[in-house]
Amino acid sequence: MHVLLVEDDRMLGDAVAAALRQDGWEVTRAEDAGAARTALVDHGFSAVLLDLGLPRGSGLDVLAAMRQRYDSTPVLIVTARDQLSDRVRGLDAGADDYVVKPFLTDELCARLRAVVRRSQGRVTPVLRYRDVELDPAARSVSRGGSAVKLGVHEYRTLLALMERAGRVVPRDALESLVYGGDGSIESNTIAVYIHQLRRKLGEDFITTVHGFGYRVGDAE
Repeated sequence: MHVLLVEDDRMLGDAVAAALRQDGWEVTRAEDAGAARTALVDHGFSAVLLDLGLPRGSGLDVLAAMRQRYDSTPVLIVTARDQLSDRVRGLDAGADDYVVKPFLTDELCARLRAVVRRSQGRVTPVLRYRDVELDPAARSVSRGGSAVKLGVHEYRTLLALMERAGRVVPRDALESLVYGGDGSIESNTIAVYIHQLRRKLGEDFITTVHGFGYRVGDAE
C-alpha cells in the first residue's frame, strides 16, 4: 500500500510519515502543490493524504486536477481548517474523508485504511483460511480465536498471500508487494518471513511451489 503524503510542514510530515510506515504503508512525500501534481501524474498511489494550505497552489487545486482527469484515487484531506464551509468545499471537490489538525495518528491510519477499503468495495474485508483470520481494517491476525503477533513485513507477506488465496505468488512479485519494489533487500528475505509465518500459523499453512513461489490455500 503506497500513500502520497502532501504536507508542507516538515516536522509534522516527518511524524505522520513515521506513523504511516509503522502502520505498514510505503510513503512518498510532497511539500507543495506542484510536487504533488507531478507525483500524481508519474506514479500510482493507493491513497493521498492532502493538506489544503500549500505553497504553489492549494490542496483543493490538486484535488480538482485529479478528479478532472478521472483519477479516482481516494483522498483524505488533512488540514487545520475546521470551518464547516471548508469541509464542505473539500468533500464537494471529491475528497473521500476529512481530518482536522490536531489529530491522533491511530485515527488517521484507521481513516486512511477505511477510504482505501471503500474504494475497493471491501465492506467486509476479513480474510480467512482454515483457523486463521486476517482483518486488514484492524491490521490484526488470529489463529483459532487467539491473537497472533506479526512484524510489519510478516504481516505484509501474509496479507499478500491471503488476498491471492489459491494462486501461486512468485517470489519477486511477493518482494515487490512487501517492499514496494525496493531492490536492495537480501535474496532470502522473503524465505525468512515465510519460515516465521509457518512457525506461528502452522508448518503447512503456506505451500512452497518449487521454481515458482508460494501459495496459501488449495490451487485454483
